[in-house]
Amino acid sequence: MLTVSLANLPADWSARALRWAAAFPHCAYFEPNALPYPLGAYERLLAVSSAADGVDSLAHLAQWLDTSAPRAPRCGFVTYEAKNEIEALESRNFYGFAWPQLHFFVPTTWLCWRADAVEIHGRTDGVLAQILAQAMPAVAVPHVPVFRPRLARADYLRAVAAVREDILNGEVYELNLCQEFYAEGVDLDPVDVFGRLMAASPAPFAGFVRWHEHFLLCASPERFVARRQDVIWSQPIKGTTRRGATPAEDEHQRQALLNDEKERAENLMIVDLVRNDLARVARTGTVRVPELFGLYPFRHLWQMISTVTAELRPGVGLVDVLRATFPMGSMTGAPKIRAMQLIEHYENSRRGLYSGSMGCVWPGGNFDFNVVIRSLQYRRDTGYLSFQVGSAITYDSDPEREYAECLLKGQALLELLGSVIREE
Repeated sequence: MLTVSLANLPADWSARALRWAAAFPHCAYFEPNALPYPLGAYERLLAVSSAADGVDSLAHLAQWLDTSAPRAPRCGFVTYEAKNEIEALESRNFYGFAWPQLHFFVPTTWLCWRADAVEIHGRTDGVLAQILAQAMPAVAVPHVPVFRPRLARADYLRAVAAVREDILNGEVYELNLCQEFYAEGVDLDPVDVFGRLMAASPAPFAGFVRWHEHFLLCASPERFVARRQDVIWSQPIKGTTRRGATPAEDEHQRQALLNDEKERAENLMIVDLVRNDLARVARTGTVRVPELFGLYPFRHLWQMISTVTAELRPGVGLVDVLRATFPMGSMTGAPKIRAMQLIEHYENSRRGLYSGSMGCVWPGGNFDFNVVIRSLQYRRDTGYLSFQVGSAITYDSDPEREYAECLLKGQALLELLGSVIREE
C-alpha cells in the first residue's frame, strides 16, 4: 500500500484519478460528495482492472465472492434485468445497451480516500505518477441538442390511467412507472460530463462505471442496501418535490411534502415491502423502522427517505440478500412480482442499469449498494445516450402530475447537457 497526503496533491487530484481510471475496461468509482446522510453515505473508492475475469450471474456470485481475492474489495453492478434470474420473469422490450445482467470484478489497483490522505492498494508501481501526468482537457460544455421519448407523452398518460385501473382491480397497490429519453450518435467525454454532473447535482451515492464501451454516470441520492457486521439496512426514497427559491418558499415546499397524504402513502407502502423483504434474511423480530418519512434536502429536490434495519441470520451473504430484496421496492411497486410483470407490459424499453444498483463488497463481507437513478447511460461505440425517470403510481395519482414529476427528475440532466426533449 502507498499512502499519499492530500496536502501534497493538486486540487484536481480526484478528477485526474478518474481520468486515469476511465482508460481501463473495468472501472468503478464511488463518490459521496461529502454529503451527510442517515447512517452515512458511500465511502469514496476508485477501482480498476484490465483483466477479463469476473462474474456475471447470481448463480456463480456466491462462490466467486468466497474464492476471489479476499483482501481486495469486489466492485460491480446489478442491472434491473437480474430480476429474470431471481423470479420467473422476462424482458422483451427495446434495449439500446448490452450490459450483462450483473458484473463484479477484483480490482488490480484501488484507491481509498481518508480524511487527510489517499491510499493506493494493489499494484502501486507508477500509479501516482500516471495519475499526476493526466492531461486535463480544456473545459467544453457538452451539448446534446435533442432527447426523444421512447414512450410518447400521450402513451405515458394512458399507461398511468391503465395502472390506476389495475389498482382498482386489485392487481397492485402501487407501481413505479418509468420512461426513457434517448439521443443517438452522441460523442461525449464521460469523465468530463460526470464531473459536471457532480458539480450540478452532488449526491451521497454517486458513481461512475465503465464496462468496456458502456458507461454509467450516476448522481443517486438513494441507498438500496448496506451491511455492517450483522446489521443490514435499506433506505427507500418515495416522495419528491422541488426546492423553493427562497427560505420561506423552501420551508413551504418541505411542509407540503411532509403533509402530502399521497406521498406518505407511497412511502409507507414501500417501507412495508422493504420490511417484508428484509424479514426473509433477518433474525426473527429484529426488523425495525428507526426513521419514517424523513425529509432531506438535495440541490434541486426535497426527498422523503425512510430507514429500515434488521439483524441478519447467521450464514446470510450478499447473494441471499439480493435474492430476497432485488429489485428494490422503491423502483418496482407492491406486490413486487405482479408490479414487475405490469412494468414489462406498460414500459417499452428495458431499464438496464437504471433502477439497478452499483456497489462494493469489502473484505469481511460488509457491502454498500445504491439505487441507480438520476443517471446517464452511455454506449460509446454506438453513441447511444439515455436517461430514465419514473414515479410511483397509486390510485390517487393524477397522470399530468406524474408526468411533470418525471420531467422534474430529469431537469438537471437536461440542463447539464444543454438539451431539450422533443416530442414526436
